[in-house]
Amino acid sequence: MTELLLGIDIGTSSSKGVLVTRDGEVVARASRAHETSCPHPGWVEHDAETVWWADFRALTTELVAAAGDRKLAALAVSGIGPVLLPADADGTPLRPAILYGVDTRASREIGELTAELGAESIVERAGTALSSQAVGPKWRWLARHEPEVFRRTRLFLMCSSYLVHRLTGEYVLDHHSASQCDPMYDLRAGDWAADWAALCAPGIELPRLVWPTEVAGTVSAAAAAETGLPRGLPVTAGTVDAWAEAASVGVSDPGDTMVMYGTTMFLIQVLADPRPHTGLWTTCGAFPGTYSLAAGMATSGAITDWLRRLVGGDFAALVGEAAKVPAGSRGLLMLPYFAGERTPLFDPDARGVLAGLTTAHGIGELYRAALEGIAYGVRHNLEAMRDSGGVAGRLVAVGGGTQGGLWTQIVSDVTGTEQQVPAETIGAAFGDAFLAAVAIGVEPDIARWNAVAGTVRPDPAATDTYDRFYARYRELYPSTKDITHFLAERQRDAEH
Repeated sequence: MTELLLGIDIGTSSSKGVLVTRDGEVVARASRAHETSCPHPGWVEHDAETVWWADFRALTTELVAAAGDRKLAALAVSGIGPVLLPADADGTPLRPAILYGVDTRASREIGELTAELGAESIVERAGTALSSQAVGPKWRWLARHEPEVFRRTRLFLMCSSYLVHRLTGEYVLDHHSASQCDPMYDLRAGDWAADWAALCAPGIELPRLVWPTEVAGTVSAAAAAETGLPRGLPVTAGTVDAWAEAASVGVSDPGDTMVMYGTTMFLIQVLADPRPHTGLWTTCGAFPGTYSLAAGMATSGAITDWLRRLVGGDFAALVGEAAKVPAGSRGLLMLPYFAGERTPLFDPDARGVLAGLTTAHGIGELYRAALEGIAYGVRHNLEAMRDSGGVAGRLVAVGGGTQGGLWTQIVSDVTGTEQQVPAETIGAAFGDAFLAAVAIGVEPDIARWNAVAGTVRPDPAATDTYDRFYARYRELYPSTKDITHFLAERQRDAEH
């Protein structure tokens, strides 16, 4: 009888699931859209019950039915992270989950903890400077602003660990997710930094640490009744979605780098040893003995979608217009910081800038300038990785933005680097199925699971043009920083 592996991923705006054979053949897919909640400026939340668990149940119901009489061998889950979900001793959430770096409520606490612990000490021990991505400051925010919730909190859950606890009763967190809980994890020791964790979240029992490739427990009778999953099904520890996506395309050896094209742009480079950088996130990898440099741009596909909505039409038409425009967008240069910027600037008050605009420019030039600006941001992050001692070897392009070819071509031209495009771009859910296979000893071959479908090679002539534009791109942010900060403050005033 064919055995199937089940992968479920809970994303920011949608959840996806997939059934895969031991040989990597996809036999069923499912997806569900959901909303985020923004109850106040700077707050971004998910309700664990009505978003995470509801989506999980819907996806498993559909996929279990699709499995028919074929046996499920293992389940792995992934989700957005790092997030903070406080729960009582039974694992019942006490408030909606506070999401990752898009939630900026803890700016005061970031400053306090940085002053108390020392910026250099934090980077050296935890691997990453404190920013809106960090969990530690959000714990302190919770204690200060919602003391009753904090008083009742017994468990610290993330998206994947909430699902694992709900399914198995096990209170665990994978090492990678823990290494994003800055400054609560000691990167070199590979364990919780007990003293700093107690400073951020006093009295909170921290979860047992395991690897994403380990089985954390099995589906309980109660969870089986709710989800339709078989009782006793092995469940892995889970991890953060982007690292599951990296696993789905074989980004696992030092130098391997994933470039994820989506609403935001995300990059992960595998390291053999930690190499902290003040402008990047340094974390444990998804596999034991590996580390990662990670980078994330606050907006990428969100900008192209904004342009599409402004002018109407569809992406195919806009890409067609942009493809007619030569490299350099006929003298346009865009800073893609439409929602602030994460790495390597860590500047929530950065804003988008379009320089060189004239009435001779049309939508083709604007759309291409957006793609080029995002590509300059990718190059900036790759250079930061290089400065930290990382060496980019194989670049793998994933995500919905790889379709159509123009965006990936521009990124290769701007960076002067080849990119491999895999055959399967399901993403994190497919990576979850791969991690589930590893966890039960299948030893899957990712080259067979997800072969390279094509390679994007840079055009040397375009690269020469972009080198000149990139130098000006790097000058544009510091030249306009004071102005955009002033404007960001006026935007906050208007929101209130």
